[in-house]
Amino acid sequence: MRKKASTKRARPKQKRLSPDERRKEFVAKATEFFAEEGFGGGTRDLARRLGVTQPLLYRYFPSKDDLIKEVYRTVYLEPLDTGWEKLLTDRSRPLRDRLQEFYRGYTNVIFKRKWMRIYLYSGLKGLDINRWYVGVVREQILTRIIKECRHEMGLSAQGKPTAPELELAWVFHSGIFYHGVRKYIYESLVLEDKEQMISDALDAFLAGYDRVFGRGRAGFVRAPVNVAG
Repeated sequence: MRKKASTKRARPKQKRLSPDERRKEFVAKATEFFAEEGFGGGTRDLARRLGVTQPLLYRYFPSKDDLIKEVYRTVYLEPLDTGWEKLLTDRSRPLRDRLQEFYRGYTNVIFKRKWMRIYLYSGLKGLDINRWYVGVVREQILTRIIKECRHEMGLSAQGKPTAPELELAWVFHSGIFYHGVRKYIYESLVLEDKEQMISDALDAFLAGYDRVFGRGRAGFVRAPVNVAG
């Protein structure tokens, strides 16, 4: 008698990942996990979700804190390294144009459900991600914006921003941030024209800064908004 041909199909061999590729895969999957589930649970639960053993996970990240720090670096710090510092301080261009372009790029990075959820989860858990990122925004973004506002208005750009200057900048920056929270977390109605939203926020901020700290000398006027026809 002829033997029946086996109906089992050979499993395709999985591609063997290099240590660097494996590490990136862990970070990507952990980012998805933290965005959906928050930061509760231990490394055993996390390893099970990643589909690996706990000892293998420990080979790459000795603790969950180490993994969280790497998620923070890849999700929050790497996107900031895109030439934004040069853009913000390029005084060959009008300040308003620089800020419009900066916040267009910045919101392209942060206006994502995953980004927002991780940031808010970490704040509720009292993790360092929020404190680290707030420091980065204050030192690398808002401080530079304030110095450029001073220069634009003929004021001395020397010295650290004052507490009132920083507070006004935070109100402006946080308003743009909260637009993303309302859209991607609360899923509520927002102005879908992001360019218009940023433009309006900039008009209010620059006019307010001029009035409070520049005594109205710069005479900022509302920029025209291009409407697609």
